[in-house]
Amino acid sequence: QLRLVESGGGLVQPGGSLRLSCEASGFILDETVIGWFRQAPGKEREGVSCDSTSGSRSKYGDSVKGRFTMSRDNAKNTVYLQMNSLKPEDTAVYYCAAVTTPWACVVTGGLAKSEYDYWGQGTQVTVSS
Repeated sequence: QLRLVESGGGLVQPGGSLRLSCEASGFILDETVIGWFRQAPGKEREGVSCDSTSGSRSKYGDSVKGRFTMSRDNAKNTVYLQMNSLKPEDTAVYYCAAVTTPWACVVTGGLAKSEYDYWGQGTQVTVSS
């Protein structure tokens, strides 16, 4: 059974950091492209980042570039999103998503929700003082 489970969300002060995890059960992670998305209340789901199957290429949305970093541990079937210098506008539910199309994120943009076939349930991140 293919399943994505996010964890690591919480409440953090502006300027702080959080690391989100996405456990990809049932996936062969080095054959899977993972994306991170977020959705704030009343807003569309936004692509945050994506990571190629090898983990050698990552892309980031303009709003998080330079602050967020993806990494993966294929042995643990887990992908991480390190979020630094958090701002109140980063407050959202964060989702990881997966697709087994190998050219996703490398050839395609990788930050459109339509590119992904599998989704986790999300984890809440709140940035507030």
